[in-house]
Amino acid sequence: MITFSSADIGAWLATYLWPLARVLALLAVAPALGSFAIPVRVRIGLGVLVTLIIAPGIGPVADVGLVSPHALLILGQQIAIGLAMGLAMRMVFSAVEMAGEVAGLQMGLGFATFFTSRSDGSTLVVGRFAGLLATLVFLSLDAHLLMLSVLAESFSALPVSAGALSSDGWQRLVLWGGVIFAAGLQLALPVIAALLIVNLGLGILTRAAPQLNLFAVGFPITLMVGMVALMLSLPHFIPIVEAAIMQGLETMLGIAAGTRG
Repeated sequence: MITFSSADIGAWLATYLWPLARVLALLAVAPALGSFAIPVRVRIGLGVLVTLIIAPGIGPVADVGLVSPHALLILGQQIAIGLAMGLAMRMVFSAVEMAGEVAGLQMGLGFATFFTSRSDGSTLVVGRFAGLLATLVFLSLDAHLLMLSVLAESFSALPVSAGALSSDGWQRLVLWGGVIFAAGLQLALPVIAALLIVNLGLGILTRAAPQLNLFAVGFPITLMVGMVALMLSLPHFIPIVEAAIMQGLETMLGIAAGTRG
């Protein structure tokens, strides 16, 4: 008769519990797979499925009791690691949406907003369009599968143990945030530059003809020029997003490895 002791059951559960915490934390903030459009049950089921696939190959985990302060510490560390890796990729989409929102504000579409449950607030339509375009690029590159592959590799770079994510890993996440948001501003620069020239021209025109109704004339012009500039910049938009996604995947692994980029 086969019998199992409580220690055996605890060790078996720990083999799957610690990786599950890291996987679910990443899926909670990761783009596409962590979208609020996906039901919570589906995301949890996906996390469990990924854990069942990854866990047997990650090697031994920390041998601690599941009901102990040490276990809670390891659980918190795995959640922090998963969140940090997911945020590295989420920043790419946030920067792209920021670029769209900045461009939309310059075009005069600040009033054309709609409610989104993801951020519990209003979002500019141009920012939403840029976010959807980035999501399509993300899925077309199979980056969601690459992201899960990087997650699996992270267990080799940073195994499940009492060791926390190093300060270099957190520093890399902070530096990556600065780089990617600067790239987002650069994405919006063509539209901003074009509309700046238009606004300067409208300002000179208003000084030359004060009786001119600036709101009746200026808004259609800025909207049209903004749309044309956005259309002309789209062919250059996709390669930049692709490069940012690939760099985001490298940053995810670098965060787990605790190395500086």
